[in-house]
Amino acid sequence: MSTNSIRDTFFEECEELLEALVEGLSAMEENAEDMDVVNAVFRAVHSIKGGAGAFALDRLVSFAHTFETVMDKVRSHELKVDEELMLLFHRSGDQLADLVEAARDDREPNAESEATILKELEAHLGDADREEAFSFDAVTLDFDAAPMPIDLPEPEPTLRRFDIRFHPTPMLYANGHEPLLLFDALAELGTLTVQADLSHLPEFDAFDPNDAVIDWQLSLETSEDETVLHEIFEFVDALCDLEISVRDEDAPAPMPPEESPAPPEAAEPVTETAAPVVAKTTEPPEAKTPPKQSAPRDEPRGPRPTLRVDLERVDRLINTVGELIINQAMISQRIEELELPAVAHLTNELEAYKLLARDIQEGVMAIRAQPVKPLFQRMSRIVREASEATGKKAKLVTVGDSTEVDKTVIERLADPLTHMVRNAVDHGLEPPAKREDAGKDPVGAIRLSASHRSGSVFIEIADDGAGLNRARILEKAIEKGLVSPEAELSEQEIDNLLFLPGFSTAAEVSNLSGRGVGMDVVKNAVAALGGRVSIASVPGSGTTFTIVLPLTLAVMDGFVISISDQTMVIPIASIIETIRPNRKDLHCIGTDGQVISVRGSYVPIVDVARNLGLSGGETTTGSGVLLLVSTESQGLTALRVGAIHDQRQVVIKSLESNYGAIPGVSAATILGDGKIALILDPDELVKLNPAAPFLPLASTPRLELRHA
Repeated sequence: MSTNSIRDTFFEECEELLEALVEGLSAMEENAEDMDVVNAVFRAVHSIKGGAGAFALDRLVSFAHTFETVMDKVRSHELKVDEELMLLFHRSGDQLADLVEAARDDREPNAESEATILKELEAHLGDADREEAFSFDAVTLDFDAAPMPIDLPEPEPTLRRFDIRFHPTPMLYANGHEPLLLFDALAELGTLTVQADLSHLPEFDAFDPNDAVIDWQLSLETSEDETVLHEIFEFVDALCDLEISVRDEDAPAPMPPEESPAPPEAAEPVTETAAPVVAKTTEPPEAKTPPKQSAPRDEPRGPRPTLRVDLERVDRLINTVGELIINQAMISQRIEELELPAVAHLTNELEAYKLLARDIQEGVMAIRAQPVKPLFQRMSRIVREASEATGKKAKLVTVGDSTEVDKTVIERLADPLTHMVRNAVDHGLEPPAKREDAGKDPVGAIRLSASHRSGSVFIEIADDGAGLNRARILEKAIEKGLVSPEAELSEQEIDNLLFLPGFSTAAEVSNLSGRGVGMDVVKNAVAALGGRVSIASVPGSGTTFTIVLPLTLAVMDGFVISISDQTMVIPIASIIETIRPNRKDLHCIGTDGQVISVRGSYVPIVDVARNLGLSGGETTTGSGVLLLVSTESQGLTALRVGAIHDQRQVVIKSLESNYGAIPGVSAATILGDGKIALILDPDELVKLNPAAPFLPLASTPRLELRHA
């Protein structure tokens, strides 16, 4: 393995450690007295420091060392965690993440921010702690070099004898670990005796070299404390069963089970000197827990194995599966064209092929799926920075962070989500004094939630602030000439004004965007992912932005429809219901506008063929089928199409990268007959007809209606 490969692996592991750090710090806010949580945070920082030291990343090592030294004072109860210290820990975690990212990208980090946080951390240390220097030798691939001498501390006068039971699982060997190296490291600490327990050794014919059938009983006499012993087994802790106990001087040494073969005569102490270097810290032993019960030999133990795969390989596999789905559709089409007599076996086999192709597609897409937890964790930093910049107090509450979303969606959602969370703090929450006057907690809450509903991903950004000031929004829109002073807008229409380019209600420019500034960019970014954004606000209670996204960007379920003489596809996720219109429910507005009565309310009708500029649109009264959809610009709208032919899974092909942007069209696909069909974007279709009247579903028409 090359040095670069090892370095890349280190930074991948850093991402996981930083996630654990953020999660641990959040848990510390709830209960700073939980030593398990404090130890978890300490270990995350310590592990990053150790890896960084191996690659001579001095700035990262120095900062992490100071950070963990302060954390160590918390672990030893020398330092009490309060709100100010907790905030410093959060900022230190953010800075540690910046240093890791800078080291990975070979760039200089923000020295000013680093120096400020270091100074604040050092303020919690004594003179002895400040003078303590930390050094770590960089990793070398020269395996022939002589081992470096180890400066061991002077042994304590009191020796203790530890009894150690060590049972490795098969995963320990599968990950390349070797028990002998662990025993060598133990031997460096004192006098070690090793005995093998062969009681589980099978008959020769039944022996499987992949099994772990040997237990080890070890006895170590040393002046070190138990913490150092645990550190030696730290990297295999999840890959073995380990019990360490201090032997009473009068108690006999533990023996292997009676059924095990008698061990050879007293084993000689292990005295090898070329043992691996074992870093020692002052980490106290964790709270004693009952001894682990050995699992049956035929049951797997340890963590589930994982495999790191280059994302490019996964993308190639996804493209191949897409071609498989297209191939399945073509075979179905060809069989229909043959007009064969009904053959049950052929129909069953074809249906089985269709289901198998879908199962493969879902399995492959699951490989790309990732929980939104890392993305949500990044937002905690945004909340802290926005709170500090505005002088407001805010906390982040996350719900459903285990919800899985396509990796590409997560990457492209980071920027718009950051903007929305920052705006929620800046202009969604009131200042602490106003919140107290309103009977609210002075600490505002920003709630991030994710869930799967109806084949889509719903992400909500909610605050418990004052809600949208709709009067102010409408006033600004009129002032900017965006709305006529005589216009009568519904609450939803006023809310949607926030998505207009450059719209803002902010009275003055600040470091953070006002609610609405740049929201058009947010909406465009979400629309580019095939999603939509909606707003709900209650005065005095807060505002909620809801982002609805497809589960995947590669394959979707859609209706195959006819528009004029063209075959097209519309996403099923955007359709609320289909309507075969009755003549009595249709009403005309103006010269060519139409609405349909739906359960006592009126919904505008948009002729898709006419909006796309196709001849022969379905304009005849009562003709075609209506698809009731929810759009961001005009709410509920009925799209008139020629007919619905089929429901099927289609592979999404980008138009912008292969041809160019087409208004009202989001992408394209290949049908079973080999022809290309456009995939429609309902929200953009409605925008193509700005002259069409809009009537909210729950409103009463203000214009005179005529029966068509």
